[in-house]
Amino acid sequence: MTENAEITALIKAVEEADSAERLTIALWKLAQARSPEAIPTLIEALGFNNPGAAVAGVEGLVALGEVAVVPLLKQLDGFNYGARAWALRALAKIGDPRGLALLLDTATHDFALSVRRAAASGLGNILWEKMDPKDRATAQENVYQTLLEVLQDPEWVVRYAAVVGMQGLAKAVNANSPIWLSQLLIQLGDRAKSDEELVVRARAQLAYQQLQITTPA
Repeated sequence: MTENAEITALIKAVEEADSAERLTIALWKLAQARSPEAIPTLIEALGFNNPGAAVAGVEGLVALGEVAVVPLLKQLDGFNYGARAWALRALAKIGDPRGLALLLDTATHDFALSVRRAAASGLGNILWEKMDPKDRATAQENVYQTLLEVLQDPEWVVRYAAVVGMQGLAKAVNANSPIWLSQLLIQLGDRAKSDEELVVRARAQLAYQQLQITTPA
């Protein structure tokens, strides 16, 4: 069987699945094929009322990486809310800068805490080397300012994700030492002492300690 024929058969198995379990299994097999031809089917799976299928769709898209970004962004407007949430998770994991504007907006404005959480942590996962160098510094500072705002989120899981995002951002900009990097460290140190949730304080303390080891004075 040729590769194209194999992908066609895997897609057909998804389309013909007659139970939630079989659908999930078929989607995982399709995801593991890592074929760009599978992208439309994997994106469609994000809209199914089936969390297992959606997870398979997300992981398949993440494995494909940047080739999946434009199709994901193009499909967002037409999706139902659940599909949009799963698509956001995929974009956050991929880290392509083309999804940055969406992540910035979602981290602060989405009404679902799980989606804000995914966006906040995803902001620490941006692959900055894929962005035009002349735009990079401004974009990184915008990410910092957004995460600073998210650090005030009423939901602790979102604040936790903001801490994770801040640590990822700090690691990415460490070599350039932007003037706001020291403020980022101060914010993490303060959060380690002041957050009302122990788990957020602990995560902020961990990030603060790890960054102090690697960040120039």
